[in-house]
Amino acid sequence: MSMLLDVQDIHTYYGESHALQGVSLALQPGETVCLLGRNGAGKSTTLRSIMGLTPPRSGRIVFNGQDIAGRAAWRIARRGIGLVPEDRRIFATLTVQENLEVSQYRRPGGQGRWTVERIFDQYPMLAGLAKQAGGTLSGGQQQMLAVARSLMSEPLLLLLDEPNEGLAPVIVEQIGALIDDLAKTTTILFTDQSVHFALAHARRAYILEKGRVVHAADSAALLTDTETQHRYLSV
Repeated sequence: MSMLLDVQDIHTYYGESHALQGVSLALQPGETVCLLGRNGAGKSTTLRSIMGLTPPRSGRIVFNGQDIAGRAAWRIARRGIGLVPEDRRIFATLTVQENLEVSQYRRPGGQGRWTVERIFDQYPMLAGLAKQAGGTLSGGQQQMLAVARSLMSEPLLLLLDEPNEGLAPVIVEQIGALIDDLAKTTTILFTDQSVHFALAHARRAYILEKGRVVHAADSAALLTDTETQHRYLSV
């Protein structure tokens, strides 16, 4: 099977700081894959590089058969990649329904699967908050809205950056269920600080350290590989 996403030896900088130093990874259609690593390892930068927010200076990012490295973020989004950033970036003064409406975009060749009505049918919690301003929502509600909003552009690939950051354990469980549900129809690449959460909801994992991929494994194998976890992931 051909890869939906093939990241090849990308090098990304913040000024003169060499943040990603030859990162390579790949996802097949329908996979859910996680990026693990300590703070500052390059997880968020990898997602930002794919999305075009922090374009790599060298290397290739092949998505759905086309090299998208260096293209504008809005063009990448229209090709079928959705990003839910760590800080969510919902529109605080717009209602939940308005947040969804302004984000709707039908890709060329898209099926129009996601509409406001479909979102509300699928996620009744958001339907109950339809007229509430985004800025008044709890952290968990905002995260659900951020994910739902990203679906409105019909992504083939969904990037989730630290979806559980700052959330209560009961909400983390809901986010896990949401990822599992979306994985039935969408390819997902996400980052997380919790090894056990990430491996419970991803098929495979890449571990980053100092801007490099230092380990890749199936989740089941990594879950029992305590030596690798201790070496690269322990605080």
